[in-house]
Amino acid sequence: MFQSHPRGMSVVAPAILTCTTNPRDDKVHTKLRTTRRPIFAVLSSNTESSGNLCSSNMAVPGSPDWSVASTKSCRRTCKAMNCFVPAYKSRPFLAFPASNSIVCHVKSSSCPSPSLEEQPKTEFPIINLDLRLQDSQPFATSDSEISNQFLCGVLNDPLTQGVAYEYYKKVKERKEFEPERPVLKLLLRYLVRSKKWSLIESVFHDCQQYNVFPDGYTCSRLIGICVKARKFRMVETLLEACKSDRVTALFSFESAMRGYNKLHMYRRTILAYEKMKSEGILMNSRCYCHIIKAYQKVGDVDKVVALFQEFGSRNFSSKLVTGQVYKMLCESLGKAGRPFEALEYFRNVTKKGISKVEPPIYSSLICSFANMREIDVAQELFKEAEEKKMLTDPEVFLKLILMYIEEGMMEKTVDIVRIMKKTSLRMSDCVFCAIVNGFAKRKGFPAAVKIYEQLTSEGCEPGQVTYASVINAYYRSGFYSKAEMVFLEMEQKGFDKCLVAYSTIVAMYGKTGRLRDALRLVAKMKLKGCEPNVWIYNSLLDMHGRVKNLRRVEKLWKEMKRRKVAPDKVTYTSVISAYNRAKEFEKCVNFYNEYRRNQGVIDKAMAGIMVGVFSKTEQVDELLKLLRDMKSEGTPFDRRLYLSVLNSLRDAGLLVQTKWLQESFEAKHVLR
Repeated sequence: MFQSHPRGMSVVAPAILTCTTNPRDDKVHTKLRTTRRPIFAVLSSNTESSGNLCSSNMAVPGSPDWSVASTKSCRRTCKAMNCFVPAYKSRPFLAFPASNSIVCHVKSSSCPSPSLEEQPKTEFPIINLDLRLQDSQPFATSDSEISNQFLCGVLNDPLTQGVAYEYYKKVKERKEFEPERPVLKLLLRYLVRSKKWSLIESVFHDCQQYNVFPDGYTCSRLIGICVKARKFRMVETLLEACKSDRVTALFSFESAMRGYNKLHMYRRTILAYEKMKSEGILMNSRCYCHIIKAYQKVGDVDKVVALFQEFGSRNFSSKLVTGQVYKMLCESLGKAGRPFEALEYFRNVTKKGISKVEPPIYSSLICSFANMREIDVAQELFKEAEEKKMLTDPEVFLKLILMYIEEGMMEKTVDIVRIMKKTSLRMSDCVFCAIVNGFAKRKGFPAAVKIYEQLTSEGCEPGQVTYASVINAYYRSGFYSKAEMVFLEMEQKGFDKCLVAYSTIVAMYGKTGRLRDALRLVAKMKLKGCEPNVWIYNSLLDMHGRVKNLRRVEKLWKEMKRRKVAPDKVTYTSVISAYNRAKEFEKCVNFYNEYRRNQGVIDKAMAGIMVGVFSKTEQVDELLKLLRDMKSEGTPFDRRLYLSVLNSLRDAGLLVQTKWLQESFEAKHVLR
């Protein structure tokens, strides 16, 4: 067991010696744990520090002193004595079982910490080593020993859960065995964590066979997890299995409908409701809430009203669920164009005190009446909600602003903004943009610029969409320097990838003749990862075509093709106009034919250019074909275009075609 060490130390292998001190009984508990690699635990002895001497001796199984182990006291308690030295293959060692540990009880008085320095040998106190084997997890040796209690023990231990289903499968073959509810609950919980879906289905079949189901909470949670994992076939199987137990079935169906609604699978929620109804399972308040929401989302308002009336006849006590149901009812009726019915239900609720009135109900009603342009009712409800401090939804303010814009009541929009600031709600970019665009539509771009400056002076913060709108308003109003200043401010705030704002500034540079600035801005835009769209290319083509820079026009056209930016009617008109100015009529005809092959529709601008091209190149047949196409497509003529075509036909001596033109395009069809 022991071999002598060169320095008088006792060697134990392969155990690890660990000492801990118990302050109550002044005992040192020493644990020796076995390791796979043999090591030597060396207990240092003969240590003298600060005039105090601590010495120890140890007796272990197999030694002569094992049966007569005794203990001698020291003045101080040894705190911990562990030291390790490399193991040698030639040294014999003692192998302990891996599942057991050896516990040594050392009784001693206080002593200083041991030192590893070599000291002269003294008398060693004997250490009492108590060998204790830890109890291992009991395993069944035969099928008859497997019981419900045994299965619960196996399932409660994380180390043995892996073999739990095998034991359950064995004991299930015994005819007299019936699983208890705790066993099924623990087994299902383990299988769900392990994601063993096929075994879960098998266990639920057993539940149905034995007519023993876990509690409703466990089944509800299990079905919710299956829905979240999108195991819909298994959900249907579980619902079918647990429908015999009414309480369990209620919780299970409620969990399934809640999970389907979270995934926006409202049709499945309706199917679960229909199955629940066919089985005669009475719904609770939460089930009503889920199914009403499903019918609301699919737009079946009549079913929502019918379920609401059924819900009201049950007299549920939950005010929270009742408030949610009333909110969904009002929203459904409002979206269906029946806000007055919703208002009637709402007044009944407030009179009877059935449910606490919540802000979402006011929001739904106000938005519904605002959409129908019922100004008086919407204003009344808005004022009532303001007094009760129920204005918490920014959408309410947006709907009212849009209503006032459509009705031309522009001053009211500013009042709504001020009320919004009183309620401590931040004015969103949508609201700000709606006001600016509304003023531009109703009162013109200068009015839009004025209201923008007024709102910003009052502390309203514009966003990307508002910046784009007001830049366009400044450009249309002729305030080019202010448009550029606002654009720079927009970039400084981080809104540097707005295509609408870029296209407006590029068009402004083209109109003012700043072609190089336009190209620099497009290059800067590309560096920021913002790809030019067809609007920007149209502006570039138009500005370079006006100065007859055909080289740049051709380069931009090829770039569009390379970047796969599809040209539109304005693109072709700009390119054809550029080549027409340079009197390259053949190019004009080629681009026009390509435009017509791509199903392009002729408008007045395109027709005016091509009439001139065909007249100058004396392509009378193409001119007549253009006129027939314009008539068949319903393209209107203006007087200038009509006279140009008439003069061209007269100059060519085509009297028959001239008469046809006069008969086909009479004065009443000519736009002035």
